[in-house]
Amino acid sequence: MKTRVLVVDDEPQILRALAVNLRARDFEVDLAATGAEALQRAAAARPDAVLLDLGLPDIDGLDVIDGLRGWTEVPIIVLTVRGREVDKVDALDRGADDYLTKPFGMNELLARLRAALRRANPSKPEAAVVTSGDLRVDLVDRRVWRGGEEVHLTPTEWSLLNELVRAGGRLVTQRQLLMAVWGPQYGTESHYLRVHVANLRRKIESDSAQPRYILTEAGVGYRFGVDEGS
Repeated sequence: MKTRVLVVDDEPQILRALAVNLRARDFEVDLAATGAEALQRAAAARPDAVLLDLGLPDIDGLDVIDGLRGWTEVPIIVLTVRGREVDKVDALDRGADDYLTKPFGMNELLARLRAALRRANPSKPEAAVVTSGDLRVDLVDRRVWRGGEEVHLTPTEWSLLNELVRAGGRLVTQRQLLMAVWGPQYGTESHYLRVHVANLRRKIESDSAQPRYILTEAGVGYRFGVDEGS
């Protein structure tokens, strides 16, 4: 079965260019020129990934992210002319998995798309369930529970937690996390980490201001808080 990608952009030439390039690489492609159309097509077609422009004529792309994250964890890659760090952080904070500023190279976009799809659909590791305090992480089925209630993570949040849990309490540097989750070209993009770690903490910590599981080693990286009594 082909991988299905929803492309959302109000510029016809960009839609055409992306559609041609993606179809040439054996992707199934759905197109949308407005935010409302994007939400409708996403619900109907259930894409494997979304390429999303923020400057849409009817609904801001950030609101489209909110709408999608209300019911799906599909990887979302933002494609936009908004290049300020605050815009990147805002989109990532709302649930985007990656952010690419226009103009961009097609090879870079395809590489980021493949990476996002790998994070969303990794090959299954050997059976392993890790428990620390009231947190339970199933590394095979990619599921997380806190206090007996399942916690739903985005693909990027899962990839971060997975890297930290597998380190078994050892320090993982910012660069190591960035390269493992996003790829070698992201080795210095520390704002990606800050945003997604904050989102992850809000979901798995009882008090994100005093984390128990995602621990910061200031200026260096993060480690998973292993409860020795578990």
